[in-house]
Amino acid sequence: MSNEICGVFAPLTTPFEGEDLALDRLRENMRRYRKSPLSGYFVLGSNGESKSLSETEKLQVLEVVLEEKSEGQIVMAGAGYESTRLTLHFARQVARMGVDFVSLLTPSYFKKRLTDEALIGYFSHVADALEVPVLIYNAPGFTGVNLTPRVVEALARHPNIVGMKDSSPEGPAKYLAVCPEEFSVLSGTINTLLAGLTLGAVGGVVSLADAFPGSCCRLYERFLAGDLDGARRLHRILFRLNQAVSGRFGVAGVKYAMEKGGFYGGPPRQPLLPLTEEEKREIDRAVAEAGLA
Repeated sequence: MSNEICGVFAPLTTPFEGEDLALDRLRENMRRYRKSPLSGYFVLGSNGESKSLSETEKLQVLEVVLEEKSEGQIVMAGAGYESTRLTLHFARQVARMGVDFVSLLTPSYFKKRLTDEALIGYFSHVADALEVPVLIYNAPGFTGVNLTPRVVEALARHPNIVGMKDSSPEGPAKYLAVCPEEFSVLSGTINTLLAGLTLGAVGGVVSLADAFPGSCCRLYERFLAGDLDGARRLHRILFRLNQAVSGRFGVAGVKYAMEKGGFYGGPPRQPLLPLTEEEKREIDRAVAEAGLA
């Protein structure tokens, strides 16, 4: 188990054939990912269609990832439910399986009553009960809940809450401004990765890495090497591509882009629909323009 978070992480998709889990396809993808420069994986998140999986399916997916990752790669597992009790039940299961970090998406169904105090209590109570370190996951585009800097500043002082993934459109600047340096902040999209790195983020969990892990990792590597001009040039390419893939078509777009990158994507699970032929051609054009075809 590793406690160091840095670099680029792929928020793994869940492969289906028809409506059924395709775990053999997941193994195929993992055997390619583990040869890439990826620092690790975010499992059971939005790109993994976690909300469309049963608990048994979630554990099956996680088991394959843990078996197939390379020795040095980190696994973060999404474990959030709408109640503290259910979150703890599932988080304890994934912790026993050997994940490096448990990630908790903000509850959202009763968002009108999810005050700062309620959210601080939720994350703190779960973190108190776990031995595996906890990451906050802020994804207002999915939940409608955008954590305030006050909440994150308070949680960053908890000894077992070690970082966060931020997928807000404006990026993690507001959180980096109030958190101690040892609190690890990850950008949740390639769109904000470079800006986040310049302000102190330690990396990113970016959906484009599901399809093109090498290119996403090169952006991070160029930044670390001090090649800011090269990083900016690559950022512009990846930003435009990401807007045409995940930004426009969501999970279905990411899965189709994976096919262009040599991975198995397959269909999303219903009620999500696969791309039409015209939508696929849009992504084909965007990938070709990026020079990644």
